[in-house]
Amino acid sequence: MLEILISREKEERKIALLENGKLLEYYVDEENSIRKEGNIYIGIVKDIVKGMQSAFVDIGTEKNSFIHLKDILDKIDESKENINPKIDISDIIKTGQKLLVQVKKDSNLQKGARVSTHINLPSKYIALMPNTDIVTISQKITDSKEKERLVKLVKENLSKGNGAIIRTSAIGKEQEIIEDIKNIEAKWEKIEISFKNDKGNKPKLIAKSENIVEKMLIDLPENSIQKITINNKKDYEKMLEFKEKKSYLKSTEIELIEDQDILDKYDVEKEIAKLENRKIWLKCGGFITIDKTEALTAIDVNTGKYTGTKNVEQTIYKVNEEATIEIAKQLRLRDIGGIIIIDYIDMKDEKNKEKIENLLKEKLKKDRTKTQVEGFTKLDLMEMTRKHICSHKE
Repeated sequence: MLEILISREKEERKIALLENGKLLEYYVDEENSIRKEGNIYIGIVKDIVKGMQSAFVDIGTEKNSFIHLKDILDKIDESKENINPKIDISDIIKTGQKLLVQVKKDSNLQKGARVSTHINLPSKYIALMPNTDIVTISQKITDSKEKERLVKLVKENLSKGNGAIIRTSAIGKEQEIIEDIKNIEAKWEKIEISFKNDKGNKPKLIAKSENIVEKMLIDLPENSIQKITINNKKDYEKMLEFKEKKSYLKSTEIELIEDQDILDKYDVEKEIAKLENRKIWLKCGGFITIDKTEALTAIDVNTGKYTGTKNVEQTIYKVNEEATIEIAKQLRLRDIGGIIIIDYIDMKDEKNKEKIENLLKEKLKKDRTKTQVEGFTKLDLMEMTRKHICSHKE
């Protein structure tokens, strides 16, 4: 059973996703947050950097955003084609030109935001990709007949010139998908009209991305959320309005518990406090440490107090196995993104390494964001990547 808790304190909302009372995900959403990822802007090209095939684009933020040539050219199937090396960015865009761009990665202390002209508009059953004919499907959909049916259905109902990514929640759906396409294409049409009708020469925000709760409701399986509990009346009323428009929330109960700390009421404050800890103890007596750097996140596995059996390899495997389950949990809880390196305790048995890699992949399937496990390197370090569900303030 999944539940969402939304606890507001002035301009800050704390959002917790629980499964059978256990904390799965946790976010802090500030109304004045610098988070821009997913927003769509009219941007103005300020500088072109030929040597990097890139440009700086003013979207109205403190730092100019950054765009690469590949994010300006028509979207291609990257598995089949490469960018023509003879194409020069200065032949495609000019200083002062207006571009319709979407923020793909938020700014930090060192860099401005990364933007692209390849717009992606997520909805429950598809993510619309305007100005391309590419239709792809979630890797989590494995049934070949269902994949074929969904691709055919989506292609038949998309307007000419639009592509899409078919989401896992589309399995078994038909009329809902058709309605979803209609609604998201209407949203895109409004964005296009706003861009075409803009007569000014200044950057402008024309579409905000979904907030954290809306994104959560879109991403999670249909009818999986039994209850949403909110402690603020305005937030409660907004959620009721949102539910009215979304058929996939018809069985979800919305409850108002006004002027209370509902996170404390549901006894998750202690779990939230632990998210600040660098060291996480395992039940067996071992522990993991999580260290974030600018380039990557390093996770180290240690035997700690665990002495195990006389079989050293089996002792090591036991700690690594338990650590893998905890790592998958912590990545989601802390919303760790980017490059992740896991330094497991050295295993000599190649079969044990394979079992650990497969276990990590299996546990990450429950994560609602994209993950990629690359496997063990020559130095016996596990490499993987994970996409942030929401970006964080630096």
